[in-house]
Amino acid sequence: MDVIKEVVSVSIGSSARDHSVEIELLGEMFRISRRGTDGDLARAEALFAELDGTIDAFGMGGIDLYLRAAGKNYYFREAKKLVRGVSKTPVLDGSGLKGAVEASVVTYMHDDLGLQLRGKRVLMTSAVDRWGMTEGLRDAGCEMVYADLMYGLDIPIAIRSWSTLRVVVKMLMPVVRLMPFSVLYPVGAEQDKAPKRNERVESLYQWADIIAGDWQYVKKYMPMDMRGKWIVTNTTTPADVELARERGVELMVTSTPRLEGRSFGTNVIEATMVALKGASGELPAEEYKRLLKEVGFAPDVLWLQRSEQ
Repeated sequence: MDVIKEVVSVSIGSSARDHSVEIELLGEMFRISRRGTDGDLARAEALFAELDGTIDAFGMGGIDLYLRAAGKNYYFREAKKLVRGVSKTPVLDGSGLKGAVEASVVTYMHDDLGLQLRGKRVLMTSAVDRWGMTEGLRDAGCEMVYADLMYGLDIPIAIRSWSTLRVVVKMLMPVVRLMPFSVLYPVGAEQDKAPKRNERVESLYQWADIIAGDWQYVKKYMPMDMRGKWIVTNTTTPADVELARERGVELMVTSTPRLEGRSFGTNVIEATMVALKGASGELPAEEYKRLLKEVGFAPDVLWLQRSEQ
């Protein structure tokens, strides 16, 4: 029997979003799965410890081990506790892949899809969480609004200046990284809830041509009327796609490929690339790009209002 490499994403997100696939990559079989713990940090920590040494790579989902933004890495205290029992299996949270892949998804939209991005108005739900994507859209000539304070801290202030954003990140992240992650980001059953009404944020959705960032943030305040809008995001399930379609979203681009109906998170794809390489930890950005191209992984593109979709 052929050896199957196994990648497991342990997520503190909702177990309703769990998924498992078996695929062949460069002649090797992979079993890739997501296992949500519904916001239970102790359960996630126990699962990491239980599987350590029995699989080829871990993804860490629903929480970031660290964020790489404004030239610095910021480690989350809660996330580090989750993997304190892991000593054998590499743990990847997607941060190493974000810079490599999520900036290139903007290039893909322009070069491969032929989309004109210059002058498009972008609501970036959280730049600090998607720094590579943020830089890519900004460099493409988009008009940017950064809503980090609104989504992560419920502070009703939108940031419109790149220099201001960098100052805010450097001022707040040393404190924010110590906060409970559930305060900053939807975890567990919160991920299954319908979008909330927020008039201040809704006006930004109306202003924007593109809403970009983590899907849980994009969905959080999504208004009923999203006609003509483009979404650039990461992990989406068939139900997420249907929600976007029903609300009128024109185009949905996910930075990672859709496998058997579901786009996995960057943590899963990064862990898979590390397992493919047989490495003990994070790879250089250029190596991720090379491997992704070699296995044929590309952003997923859905034109949601076309009849052929």
